[in-house]
Amino acid sequence: MRHARPRSTARHHRRRAVAALLATALGGLTGCASIGDAQQVIDRAHLVNELASRLDHASELSYTADYQLPGGGQATIVQAQSPMRTAYIYPAGKYATTREATMDCQTAGGTTTCTLTAPPPGGSDATTTLVNVLRNRGMVPPTLVVNLLTAASLSSNTVIKQHDTTLAGEHATCVEVSGVENAPASAFDACITSDGVLGSFNGVVDGASVDISLTRYATTIADDAFTPPAGAQIVDQRTKRS
Repeated sequence: MRHARPRSTARHHRRRAVAALLATALGGLTGCASIGDAQQVIDRAHLVNELASRLDHASELSYTADYQLPGGGQATIVQAQSPMRTAYIYPAGKYATTREATMDCQTAGGTTTCTLTAPPPGGSDATTTLVNVLRNRGMVPPTLVVNLLTAASLSSNTVIKQHDTTLAGEHATCVEVSGVENAPASAFDACITSDGVLGSFNGVVDGASVDISLTRYATTIADDAFTPPAGAQIVDQRTKRS
């Protein structure tokens, strides 16, 4: 049986949330809010919803994106389709999900150990697990940025500034966000490319600082993107079928 991908559900909930925000803004016209205030809310909701939709669309692409980390380090996000696979590669290790396993590789003392566990279940639980794994490794998953943008659109105190830039030869729309309520990050800067790839992110997520910037984008995938690094020790904790 083929399971539906969770991103469609997330997109549905985001659209409903933004629709509710627009209704609130328009309804406020009968009270104290001015037409200008309501228009600002509507414009903000449309902007962040469009950027979140770009990121959603990118989940359907196959690509390799390299990022600059603070201190000169490099990180990479690799995504492939049919079947869906994702890898996050950073200086101290690698975290990858495939339909066969979740692979968490960590390097310490010159030795790399890769622990294999069951594939991710999908949905919000998978996003939460991914955020917890990556936040102390200098990276942020695009799914979290989607959630942050949605939270920004729903927060009445949010302040959003927009500008455009070019990252690794890719045009990107950027937002500087502050005052976000009920979210892992109350303030952050994010850039999304025209293709929907995360161009950059700077912010403190659940107490962990993240600062990444795109340096290379390609639609090709390395053969070893989702496999353990050469010479790694493998610890297989998956339940064996009898």
